[in-house]
Amino acid sequence: MQCNRRYFLKFGIFSVMASFQPALVLAHAKRSLPSRRSLSFYNTQTTERLFINYYSKGKYKLNALEEINYILRDHRTGETRSIDIRLLDLLCAISQKLNTRSPFHVISGYRSPATNAMLRKKSRRVAKNSLHVRGKAVDIRLPKFKTALLRRTSMDLKQGGVGYYRRSNFVHVDVGRIRYW
Repeated sequence: MQCNRRYFLKFGIFSVMASFQPALVLAHAKRSLPSRRSLSFYNTQTTERLFINYYSKGKYKLNALEEINYILRDHRTGETRSIDIRLLDLLCAISQKLNTRSPFHVISGYRSPATNAMLRKKSRRVAKNSLHVRGKAVDIRLPKFKTALLRRTSMDLKQGGVGYYRRSNFVHVDVGRIRYW
């Protein structure tokens, strides 16, 4: 009987701990995404546009990911970096929740370390360890929607950080820890 009680307690503690894991929230969010995922971008710095299906039949499309990496590149240096697929899925979830296929207007995607350092010298609002440098953040707007709604929608998904820049009319989303500013 003692062994069964220990097993039950360990299993119960493990179950409670697992219920607080953000990975479980993310897994649920992925299940709610469509089996075919598309994104549309308009890069406000380069005026380039892209509409692309980046996921279908249970797999991410490598060529599509490369095109996304390119449109979200550091426009100052031309450097690219692999964009975290969780960020792409977050953008897809935002589109789905807002029921739109409108392009995300990208203010800033990937930033090279040199660009981030230069921007930090100009503004104290640029983080030293910005997730933009790791391909895990993007600054966006959706012109058909108020940025306040884009912010609220992003926050409701609880998949990372959300920053609201009302004066500059954009929202920062990332797949780091959940936080808001």
